[in-house]
Amino acid sequence: MNVQSINPKIDFVFRRIFGSEENKDVLISLINSVIEPDIHIVDLSIKNPFNLAAYRKAKGSILDIKAVDQNGIWYDIEMQIAPHSLYGKRYLSKLYTDQLEAGDDYSNLNMTIGIHFLDFRYFDDDRIVRQFAFKDVETNEVPSELASMRLYFVEMAKFNKDWPELRTALDRWIAFLNKAIQLRRGNLPVELQVEPAIVKAATELERIGLSAEEREIYEAEVKTLMVDQIQLKDAEKRGVQQTLLRQLTRRIGQVPPSVATKLRSLTAGDLDELSDAIFDLNTYADVETWLTKH
Repeated sequence: MNVQSINPKIDFVFRRIFGSEENKDVLISLINSVIEPDIHIVDLSIKNPFNLAAYRKAKGSILDIKAVDQNGIWYDIEMQIAPHSLYGKRYLSKLYTDQLEAGDDYSNLNMTIGIHFLDFRYFDDDRIVRQFAFKDVETNEVPSELASMRLYFVEMAKFNKDWPELRTALDRWIAFLNKAIQLRRGNLPVELQVEPAIVKAATELERIGLSAEEREIYEAEVKTLMVDQIQLKDAEKRGVQQTLLRQLTRRIGQVPPSVATKLRSLTAGDLDELSDAIFDLNTYADVETWLTKH
């Protein structure tokens, strides 16, 4: 396997690079690229540091990296490759739970920041980075009691800058994460070389690629991800098919078996087109004609 084909977005690799004690400087650089200039981290402690044996035992069930900076601010960092119907809803309920132990006083809770790198489009507009915080919807005031929670979303799938266009540390980190699979430490673009932490991350990628044990874990996760994505697409397609069958039944009447069979053979793109055309089809003869053309 060519070492340059290691994808840093795969959970094992992301946690191996950014969640290891020896790479605290790399994690600090990544977090600072998102939260500056509001906050600047000079040191942090990783609360769930990466350990290869523990990772194998947990079978990848721990997806996030938890850290606390020099001011006691907690961070929850996660990489999400594929969209999920419940993504985002589970974080509000767990951002503080790791700070609390049985009998702890809620007054001991510190500011908590969630940073989520998304490899898909989650919001409708073209903004790449956005921050959420509690505020009064009428006055835009942020009560001090509610100012201790923030959520950042970084939508890497929207990022399309070329190397000469990189201007900020976050630009460089997103470009690296998006294109690292094509790069080697020895041929990093000069725009990335200005970030020592990125150079170190590239070195870690090569080490993973050269380790038989770590490469085995990586390849297994890649295969699992591919299967999950195929199953997700199949489920989505089946959902569209069932919706169309119900719509045709309500609009025209019981769906003939021949039409149902042809509908199930359509591609996802054809199903979308049929969804748009369905209100122009008044009989099953019209539907058969449309299906024949597609």
